[in-house]
Amino acid sequence: MRQSLILVICLISVSVGYSQENTNSFSLQEAIDYALENNRQAKNATRDIEAAKQQKWETIATGLPQINGNVSYINNVKQQFPGIDFNNDGVLDFGAKQNITPSATLNQLIFDGSYLVGLQSAKVFLEISENAKVKTDLEVRKSVINAYGNVLLAEESVKIFERNVDVLEKNLNDITKIYENGLEEEESVEQLKITLSSVQSNLSNTSRLKDLAYQMLNITLGLDINNATLLTDNLETLAVQNMQLDLLETETDVENTIDFKIAENDKVSKELLVKLEHSRALPTLSGFLTGSYIGNNDKFRFFSSSQAWAGTAAFGLSLDIPLFGSGLKSARTQRAKINLEKSVDDLSETEQRLKLQIESAKSDFKFAIEEFENKQQNLELAERIEAKNQTKFFEGIGSSFELRQAQTQLYTAQQEFLQAMLEVINSKATLETILNTPIK
Repeated sequence: MRQSLILVICLISVSVGYSQENTNSFSLQEAIDYALENNRQAKNATRDIEAAKQQKWETIATGLPQINGNVSYINNVKQQFPGIDFNNDGVLDFGAKQNITPSATLNQLIFDGSYLVGLQSAKVFLEISENAKVKTDLEVRKSVINAYGNVLLAEESVKIFERNVDVLEKNLNDITKIYENGLEEEESVEQLKITLSSVQSNLSNTSRLKDLAYQMLNITLGLDINNATLLTDNLETLAVQNMQLDLLETETDVENTIDFKIAENDKVSKELLVKLEHSRALPTLSGFLTGSYIGNNDKFRFFSSSQAWAGTAAFGLSLDIPLFGSGLKSARTQRAKINLEKSVDDLSETEQRLKLQIESAKSDFKFAIEEFENKQQNLELAERIEAKNQTKFFEGIGSSFELRQAQTQLYTAQQEFLQAMLEVINSKATLETILNTPIK
């Protein structure tokens, strides 16, 4: 019996320890930091940078010496004339039945205009990948803030609905007793039942939404969807912390935004395509050095020390000069120039659009702060009005309709205040994302 009890205690301890180890606890900043390391999109963006580095080296390597080896073996099953083996005399019989030729060739690109453009393009491609990583990190950060805020909103909503249900159940119990004693109308009981049913329905729905909000947060963080996640920040505290009015005074430096840099990358890449088409009209010069050994024998005994070999070596240059292309190169060049003109206009459009987005985001953030203060005051007023109507109702000088109206107004004010807090956090995240302020 004692051993069984000890075993049960050990199993419980292991189970508790296991569950604690699999519970992740995050503040908002910790959640952001975790997601930047573990979010699947963020990890793939990092891999894209590594791939771009390898592609850059791949481009560089095409202009470096390339050495290739080759071994050719021929067995003349049906000979045109019989071969004679003169290997013992150091003479090769080229009519021998079997032939083997190992060789090695070194190729070196000496000049190629497209190669030089390719080197520049590889550098730009790496920069594009790095900017894409920054853009991805900004979007991941924003997604984490939104998902984190939605969880806190759901948590606070559930708490408020539970408190409201408790108050309504107590009121319903009290008014039912008064009605049973003949001192209140049945309509008052029914009005409270309607209100209670509505709040209970909202509570059930919000509880389900809370589970979905946690799952969405887990996906954003890069965790398993059903991972046990604990949030340590409070919605109202975060809202107050995010009321940074100095952000509204930030100068609109569009060139520092990541969207502008990406558009600028596109323009540079189009410029390189124009240079590439021009480079196709230049000659290409390359050189080679090759060496080989030829071995012939009537029988396969090439690994014998007595096998005779004849060595050959050669080097040379190859000059490729474009002469006439029937307008192909001209058409390609003109098309590249047209795409460059489009990218220049796109960059200008991006600049103007970003200025508008920044001003719009600042306006939204300022409005969110104003709404927070307004909804906070409205909630305080709604709480006082509901309390007065409840007192008047139970003293018999107020109607059930007036009480239900005050309660409905209070519940609306509660949800509006929660939404106002969340909007402060989200609108600030949107402004920071556009300005590229949190991640330099």
